[in-house]
Amino acid sequence: MAVIHRTTLAPTKLELLATWLPAQPWYRGKAGQQPELARTGGFRLDDPEGEVGIEFMAATDTSGDQPVTYHVPFSYRGAPIPGADEALIGTTEHGVLGKRWVYDGTRDPVLVDQLFALIVGAAEPQMQSTSNAPDPSVTGWFAETGATVTIASTTVTDDPSGTDILVETAPDGRRLTIHINRVLQPGQETAGQTLGHVTADVPLPHGTTARTAFAVVRAHP
Repeated sequence: MAVIHRTTLAPTKLELLATWLPAQPWYRGKAGQQPELARTGGFRLDDPEGEVGIEFMAATDTSGDQPVTYHVPFSYRGAPIPGADEALIGTTEHGVLGKRWVYDGTRDPVLVDQLFALIVGAAEPQMQSTSNAPDPSVTGWFAETGATVTIASTTVTDDPSGTDILVETAPDGRRLTIHINRVLQPGQETAGQTLGHVTADVPLPHGTTARTAFAVVRAHP
């Protein structure tokens, strides 16, 4: 399981995010407005090979009239992913691990594999800031119990509603869309024509939390 190091990170993840976030099509802030971000939730997954850090962060921006909570899947690597420059959020210096390449994890095949494993019940979510601590508040669900499919290929697109990861599964060649909700809203629907989802708690302004969908799986048309 992943070890959470109590050490320095320069620049911090939130500092990297504040630069990257305004350029995304799902960003809700005003043009030229600098986000004011705080980490307000999320969870981690383990890479079975122990090489890639995987985090699903909820970060709340309070720079506007109303707070907005964004969902950013991060992957952290000790070397760049060949051909994935467009997915790079930035680099940072970790006090223990050295230079780390920080990616928008929707474009990282290791993160996508483990997210799908969580959805089908084959991966266990971990606490965001505690080593070796499962997080039972995060739940994955898939309509087909006992599913053992794996991902053969992916295509990723962004639009104002979020990020769609089109996956083709093996060995059956079925095409599914994993929709990443980039703006988290309490009580976000998981109903409708869904085949699976990941839900977790998100903060409310008065200090409580509410369940919402971080990701939803649908059949690709």
